[in-house]
Amino acid sequence: MLKSHGYAAYDKTNPLKPFNFERRDVGPGDVQIDILFCGVCHSDIHQVRDEWGGSIYPMVPGHEIVGRVAKIGSAVKKMKVGDLAGVGCMVDSCRTCAMCREGEEQYCENPGPVLTYNALDKSGAPTYGGYSNNIVCDQAFVLKVSPKLNLAAVAPLLCAGITTYSPLRHWGVGEGQRAGVVGLGGLGHMALKFARSFGAHVTQFTTSPGKEEDAKRLGAHEVVLTRDPENLKRIAGSFNFIIDTVSAPHDLNLYLNLLRTNGHMVLVGAPEKPSPVAAFPLIMKRRSLSGSAIGGIRETQEMLDYCAEKNITSDIELTPIQKIDDAYARMLRNDVKYRFVIDMASLKSS
Repeated sequence: MLKSHGYAAYDKTNPLKPFNFERRDVGPGDVQIDILFCGVCHSDIHQVRDEWGGSIYPMVPGHEIVGRVAKIGSAVKKMKVGDLAGVGCMVDSCRTCAMCREGEEQYCENPGPVLTYNALDKSGAPTYGGYSNNIVCDQAFVLKVSPKLNLAAVAPLLCAGITTYSPLRHWGVGEGQRAGVVGLGGLGHMALKFARSFGAHVTQFTTSPGKEEDAKRLGAHEVVLTRDPENLKRIAGSFNFIIDTVSAPHDLNLYLNLLRTNGHMVLVGAPEKPSPVAAFPLIMKRRSLSGSAIGGIRETQEMLDYCAEKNITSDIELTPIQKIDDAYARMLRNDVKYRFVIDMASLKSS
């Protein structure tokens, strides 16, 4: 077994603490990665605090993982020792269902993808994530990372990046379309960058006047402050597509009314409480409302390659692992621009 060291939540109320554990040995198709950086996702907080239910403790969070390949199995052809590599939100799937065969492993039907942490692998052992010094992953779920970009700023692409890239690509957002982004946080700032890069006219929706300048720096053509109803009335019925990245409870109907006939709104944020949706904003304009998870491995690699080509990364703040609970508190106050990334070199002092 591989000796590993990280930080774990031992229950849903107390701070994360150092945790020694074991990972499986590298098998024929496995890749061992020494983790250099791990992004901090809002879903880490939800799962650490059991806000979605079913949390498994002790829990090592983290699914925005980048590092360097330290060892490979005898059957591995995809990577070699010394390569830069990434692991995102899932580390396995059934590989036989219709979704897996289509390269949409995130929607695996049999019974679902094996998540990078807070899940059980096919042997029944718990999965442990990237708040640690290493990880062992099947090569099919390991991603190639370009050396062209700031590696720390690449880490959030493994979740925040693909979570926004996938629906924008799926619904064909691009030239000649008007797209809106709800929320300017870890997900929202990536949605804004991608939508602008794809050629859409992009509007940033925010409740915070202080974010106007930053939204324009990140690519917004215009910024709409949603606390003033008059601002929304002026643009009602004008958007082809809106991506909602907010993870706190809010009124979805405000944004549905901004869509054109046949317009589409997709949810990628995940509030812990249900949001009521009125029927008439959908019915009267044949609008649609849906959700989207991450992308499959093929699309995630496509996204990483696109980012390397277009020089797109996340805006980040590095933090040592010892300050992870402070990072969580600041995230809940929206006090980060726009994604915390843990420098795993700090783990050596724990």
